[in-house]
Amino acid sequence: MNIIVCLKQVPDTESQIKLAPDGKSILKEDLKWVMNPYDEFGVEEALRIKEKFGGSVTVVGLGPKRVTESIRTALAMGADKGILISDPALEGSDALATAKALAAAVKDIPYDIIFTGQRGVDDDNGIVGPALAEYLGIPHMSIIVKVEVSQDGKSVKCNKPVEGQTLVIESPLPAVVTAQKGLNEPRYASLPGIMKAKKKPLEEKTFAALGLNPSEFGEGARNLKVIELTPPPARKAGKIVSGDTPESKAKELARLLHEEAKVI
Repeated sequence: MNIIVCLKQVPDTESQIKLAPDGKSILKEDLKWVMNPYDEFGVEEALRIKEKFGGSVTVVGLGPKRVTESIRTALAMGADKGILISDPALEGSDALATAKALAAAVKDIPYDIIFTGQRGVDDDNGIVGPALAEYLGIPHMSIIVKVEVSQDGKSVKCNKPVEGQTLVIESPLPAVVTAQKGLNEPRYASLPGIMKAKKKPLEEKTFAALGLNPSEFGEGARNLKVIELTPPPARKAGKIVSGDTPESKAKELARLLHEEAKVI
């Protein structure tokens, strides 16, 4: 089977995020960047399907040159080749424009199934996967925790958690599947895999190569506009409950929860 994984590079969740002076973006200079964790589940699932059915895994990333680091990570895990979509006009694009660029990059590549993360942990939109399927004119299944490809490779059955239950969806292939936590446990890249990744093909494509109109991308073409970003309120200092006995501490805790926290 031919499998494509679309990945995004996001700030490490342990990084300290600071707002830029414009109040609409974040400072990016000192951030550590990693593969979006949900996309990592997609890479792992693609590799497992390849191991079962054969074929190839192509990883597609979009953004500045540094995104090649995340693509190389996927190649070190076992993917076969990578594509980076990089163009100055991309800066400031929204999720719909991102999906349009990804669709242009993959439409001429043979594929049976496309994986994306169910959302990026930065913007938290969950739009790119479904929009990509719409641009390609194929079905999509979102927030998936189990994938079963039929033996003939012509259909896929997926499990999606819904309100404490499980929704089982079956679709013909090709299709887009967005990966949720619980789908699998991503493997670590081995040292031999890291060495091999350096020699695997990684192609870079611009808008001109993809036949895209730069005016449809960037800040000015956004359908979803960021008006303002505000940091979360600072947490108040914790309070230690005092008392001579466990009983007195429990009584004081109950009073605080009732009179100050007002939760009981």
